[in-house]
Amino acid sequence: MIEIKAFGSSSAGNCYYITDGSTPLLLEAGIRFKEVQRQLNFQTANIAGCLVTHEHGDHCKAIKDVLKAGIDCYMSEGTAGAINVQHHRIKHVKAKEQFQIGTWAILPFDVQHDVSEPYGFLLANQEGEKVLFATDTYYIKYRFQGLTHIMVECNYSMEMLSENIASGRTPKLMKKRLIKSHMSLENFKEFLKANDLKKVQEIWMLHLSDSNSDADLFKKEVMQLTGKMVIIP
Repeated sequence: MIEIKAFGSSSAGNCYYITDGSTPLLLEAGIRFKEVQRQLNFQTANIAGCLVTHEHGDHCKAIKDVLKAGIDCYMSEGTAGAINVQHHRIKHVKAKEQFQIGTWAILPFDVQHDVSEPYGFLLANQEGEKVLFATDTYYIKYRFQGLTHIMVECNYSMEMLSENIASGRTPKLMKKRLIKSHMSLENFKEFLKANDLKKVQEIWMLHLSDSNSDADLFKKEVMQLTGKMVIIP
């Protein structure tokens, strides 16, 4: 039985905890590790690893403390080079080459963001459950079978972004960067339509923008589209 906790899901910091009851992992290290410890009642010794998608601070700023806590951190070679922290617990993994952490078989895959070598991760456990984790990507080109949990960024609505630019609340320059680095509600819905959702138990909509999103509206639209439980942390 998979349990997911969100400790941070915004441009201020991203970090999630996931366990299948046997192997607990962190997804991202973008908030203070002291906060992670507090959220887990200081029971962090059994965390088997931390997956890091890319080098932006809101996803990796606590990496030194995570490493100091004895937790292996898995990322692309490009991300490791950009973070530029030398440590024996930093593990380079390659896109489309599966690796194992405890009971999890993990497949990294390439995503679309304005950084060195960003990854998403597909996690499968021995019970046949599959978790898709992808954040800070405007598009996911792959299709997945048998997913049970989807954790994907849904940063903004194109309609809201256009309204905010027209009214001057959002600078025009932001639009160009957003549409080439973050996922819109429109792309999120297209991704869901293109994938096999039969076994999906939960859809997590991650990393919503403060000004260009509406959590209630996003949740309602995705629930209507999929008929699945939708969680926005």
